[in-house]
Amino acid sequence: MTTAAPGTAASAAPAATAGQGVGPLLRAWREQRRVSQLELALRADSSARHISFIETGRSRPSEEMVLRLAEHLDVPVRERNALLLAAGYAPHYPETPLEDPALDTLREGMERLIQGYEPYPALVVDATYRVVAANRGVMMLLDGIPEHLLEPPLNAMRLTLHPQGLAPRIRNLREWRGHLLAQMERQIALHRSKALRELYEEVAAYPLPEADDDTPPEGPVAYFALPMRIEHEGRTLSFISSISTFNTPMDVTVAELAVETLLPADPATVKYLHSLMP
Repeated sequence: MTTAAPGTAASAAPAATAGQGVGPLLRAWREQRRVSQLELALRADSSARHISFIETGRSRPSEEMVLRLAEHLDVPVRERNALLLAAGYAPHYPETPLEDPALDTLREGMERLIQGYEPYPALVVDATYRVVAANRGVMMLLDGIPEHLLEPPLNAMRLTLHPQGLAPRIRNLREWRGHLLAQMERQIALHRSKALRELYEEVAAYPLPEADDDTPPEGPVAYFALPMRIEHEGRTLSFISSISTFNTPMDVTVAELAVETLLPADPATVKYLHSLMP
């Protein structure tokens, strides 16, 4: 299933820690983004000298400057809070539990969105691919999956790549698996997440067949993106994955949510899915 949110192969995440102060952290993010001090200064309406002083600890940045630099370095919202703490300020972005009543409208909106996408599959995942919502199209694909993989919390990567999950049904598994692992590597480079790293190491260690058992579809089919071709009740369905995230999130939880929709990639898949509608 899942693809992502969010190129190139991953580089190491910033290694500096909050205990070293905000300067080394900012320098690590700047170097990872391959931005010079001068370029960052121009973006942030500052000077290269001031950026240098911040990075070496000779100058303490204001709260506004920390947030401005983080924005221009595209630092994830969770890590922006870490930068603020390292600079001696309180976190700026709350982390509201998804089940909190304050997010009722968000949850209801996401549920309506993915239900409105039926009969095509759609789901919502968090930063570690935990499934927080899924429609009937997704549940259809999960028919026959062992109960131990369906126990909460569901994990989209584990469900997709586990040898008892969807993996045996994916006709182009080697290609799709490579895409998903590369996606996770990019996310690990962006988010310094131990849980995401552990999940990657788990799913990357799953056994892989020697070759795909993929038969090209009948008739001319020109895919516009890499499809996931999956066996379902004696037929092969083809899906293209698309990811949506929230623009300018002001909450850590919201920033780490992604809505994945699986778009039918050929007419046969469209016809079959619509035949399931009552």
